[in-house]
Amino acid sequence: MKHNIKTLDMQLTPAISGYLEKRISHLDKFVDGSIAESLMCYVELGKSTRHHKKGDLFKTELTINTGGKSFRAEAEESDLYASIDVATDEMAEELKSFKDKKRSLLKRGGATIKSFLRGFYK
Repeated sequence: MKHNIKTLDMQLTPAISGYLEKRISHLDKFVDGSIAESLMCYVELGKSTRHHKKGDLFKTELTINTGGKSFRAEAEESDLYASIDVATDEMAEELKSFKDKKRSLLKRGGATIKSFLRGFYK
């Protein structure tokens, strides 16, 4: 999966970039292998406001667009790394849920066809 990183009100360091790439690479297992190479993950990192000194300061947004479906995860935390962790975990849940729904729909369709064929041959 390719990724595009955009930062707001902060510099992108190699440490942050490496950590983010490591976390995004775990999302590949929730996507079909045939389309994983063509997918693009848009990442937006930054501070949510400039004037707060306490509270949730760092914001991470992840967006993955497939052919007709779009997945989005967003997190605000007091630490940038924690924000990345929460957003990637949320994205993993969305991708896993979609994959399970797709698989169950395929199985239901197969079961319907099988029951139709059983009735046809009797």
